[in-house]
Amino acid sequence: MKTVLVTLLALVVLGLAAAAALMFSGSYNFAADEPHWGITEKLIASARHHAIDRRASEIEVPDDLDNPARLRRGAEHYQPMCAGCHLAPGMDDTELRAGLYPQPPALTEHGIHNAASAFWTIKHGIKMSGMPAWGASHDDESLWDMVALLKTLPGMTEEEWKILTGGDEKSGTPTGHEHHDHAH
Repeated sequence: MKTVLVTLLALVVLGLAAAAALMFSGSYNFAADEPHWGITEKLIASARHHAIDRRASEIEVPDDLDNPARLRRGAEHYQPMCAGCHLAPGMDDTELRAGLYPQPPALTEHGIHNAASAFWTIKHGIKMSGMPAWGASHDDESLWDMVALLKTLPGMTEEEWKILTGGDEKSGTPTGHEHHDHAH
């Protein structure tokens, strides 16, 4: 039994020494144009998903996310705040998105899987990912409007997006980020 404990302790000490050597040697590349090691990517993704799901588990999702007024208000915010990274119907890529790592999800393709988790992510952001914490500048109703939009975004055509955003015929972008009857 004593040999097993000594061996485990030695492995822990070696593991900590290896981690310290990696940390302080500067050998791990943090450049945004070089992906993480595969194991690092998997560990970060798993930790991120579990952390978001845990924190979102107590959030109560409003019943009216299908309300067309919510979709319009959500699009009003999404176009200037989110489309540059997460795209909008008819957009292939952007210069900003191309330079980000990790690559933001293309919400026009896969949307969201859980409204509460999407709300939590929009409100609090994600550390070291480029995802801002919009809760610092927007009230919860505005954030739920964006979640409502994200539920329908994958099935939306470019023409529907232009109509929804009041975009011009050439770019599909709205004339501005107007704020109507909600507080920030």
